[in-house]
Amino acid sequence: MSENRIRVAKDKAELVKSLIAATDNNSPFQTYADVILFAAVLGAKHKQRTPLGEISKKEPGSISIEIFIARGYDPVMKLIAIAATENINVISPDRADVEQQRIGIFEEYANGGLDLLDRELCGAVDYTERILLMLSVAAARQKSIADRQSIDPTGANLASVDLDNTELVEFDLRKFLD
Repeated sequence: MSENRIRVAKDKAELVKSLIAATDNNSPFQTYADVILFAAVLGAKHKQRTPLGEISKKEPGSISIEIFIARGYDPVMKLIAIAATENINVISPDRADVEQQRIGIFEEYANGGLDLLDRELCGAVDYTERILLMLSVAAARQKSIADRQSIDPTGANLASVDLDNTELVEFDLRKFLD
């Protein structure tokens, strides 16, 4: 069986490299696999699935699927594929064609997530800080929705709530700087 690999789009290669570039041990991620998994989950959450286009041949090159499996990321990859296809058969271990389909879905969500990260990190000096802020805002949105649901336990008023358009909680970074 040939080794399956996760590919990175050429136009995202520099972003991926910058997310693990070790400056003062303050990189948001340790490996390319970590970056790609985070991007795929982000892409899946925001339903941002983007075809790869031209593939990066240099660093970062394609990443062996075995690295993702060794890091325990395989279940996440499978869940993304199930959610995308709404078909449990996409995780069949005996069929090479479905494994290629899973990999393609994962790559496209990772590419979409990298698009989102690229926009979010534009102009940021500290990528780790910006990603943490991004996650904090998302958590605040989730909490706001959960709080609304606790007020209305039936959830009747939540049917039309859009997580991306809920009101933002003011976040003042100054309280952490002193």
